[in-house]
Amino acid sequence: MPRANRFYWPGGVWHITHRCHDQEFLLKFERDRQRWKYWLFQAKQRYGLSVLNYIATSNHVHLLLRDSGQHSISRAMQLVAGRVAQEYNQRKSRKGAFWEDRYFATAVSTDEHLIRCHIYIDLNMVRAGAVAHPSDWRVSGYNELQNPPVRYRILDRSELQRLYGFTDDEALRAQHRLWLESRLQETCMNRESFWSESLAVGSKEFIERVRSNLGARVYHHRTQSVSTRTFTIQDTAC
Repeated sequence: MPRANRFYWPGGVWHITHRCHDQEFLLKFERDRQRWKYWLFQAKQRYGLSVLNYIATSNHVHLLLRDSGQHSISRAMQLVAGRVAQEYNQRKSRKGAFWEDRYFATAVSTDEHLIRCHIYIDLNMVRAGAVAHPSDWRVSGYNELQNPPVRYRILDRSELQRLYGFTDDEALRAQHRLWLESRLQETCMNRESFWSESLAVGSKEFIERVRSNLGARVYHHRTQSVSTRTFTIQDTAC
């Protein structure tokens, strides 16, 4: 994976991935994944972070975030990564890096690609063979969306309703289940690396808009076609 990018503009939706140092399984115990979730909730409370989806696996995390334009993402990631690493190292009497030096951020267009990215995150541990269904992995946005907790809610449900075109939570949950079950019926569920290794993913028009907004900063990044409807901006080092 190339060095994590730092291209931002306000108001976008970003797929964030952050891996443990040297791909170590530092989050293999649910206790540690729950602490990551706790600090994600604290980041939401402190910085107004808009979280659309999340999952903590055994050696990396995924987040789907809406940028507020107030540096909420960078501040939140600094808080979560720092506190999780500090707690873990203190408890284990461990020294050294917990995370890769930088997280990776991919801009996602708010059309069908957002839905695809959302479900792709939900199915992470199914693809890994760890569980048969997303509901079996506790620290995930899937479980929170389908079974809303009374307290300590992380997902921005109102923003999810707005982006997906629903006026109530039950309709959102029902459609989310349909999207996911439809994907589970497919025989091929391979990892799609472009969600985690591209600068941007979306329609051709979205990619052209990203390039226009970022100008010279993406001059050496190539536009690549994944399918007739999906395009990406890739670092030439990819």
